[in-house]
Amino acid sequence: MNRRQLILGGTALVALGACSPSKFRQYSGPEVTYLVVNKGDRKMHLLHHDRVLDSFEIKLGFAPEGHKTIKGDGRTPEGRYLIDRRNPNSRFHLSLGISYPNEADVAAAQALGKDPGGDIFIHGQNSPRKRDKGDWTWGCIAVDNKQIEKIYAMVRDGTPITINP
Repeated sequence: MNRRQLILGGTALVALGACSPSKFRQYSGPEVTYLVVNKGDRKMHLLHHDRVLDSFEIKLGFAPEGHKTIKGDGRTPEGRYLIDRRNPNSRFHLSLGISYPNEADVAAAQALGKDPGGDIFIHGQNSPRKRDKGDWTWGCIAVDNKQIEKIYAMVRDGTPITINP
């Protein structure tokens, strides 16, 4: 390959990269002060105090009934937690960490002689071209990739989240 072809090819790649939309969106609306997940309704609501800013359809752990007790049970936790971290390089597009397990979760699992698990996130899809049917995560809360881009921009670390049955 000669130098001219290399330069033209590199320029084309840069130009194409500039055309692809970024997964990092900007948000300048009201602060999201609280998240509420209603597992039974498969809905997540982003609130500014008592006003709903946006709502999303969600998928849950593959065993959605009940509170997460131990690692690998496929359940999504229930209770009050915080958004405590973010992963811009998640294999599920983008993800926001949930502060599970809390002290009570650890104590309950230890009483059973088990590990409570962890790494519970709100995240996007592993394969955006495939429509996820039914509950499929290992305990996380999943939305589609366009939705997680919006949620990721709106929600800050430290935001409380309540997950209801």
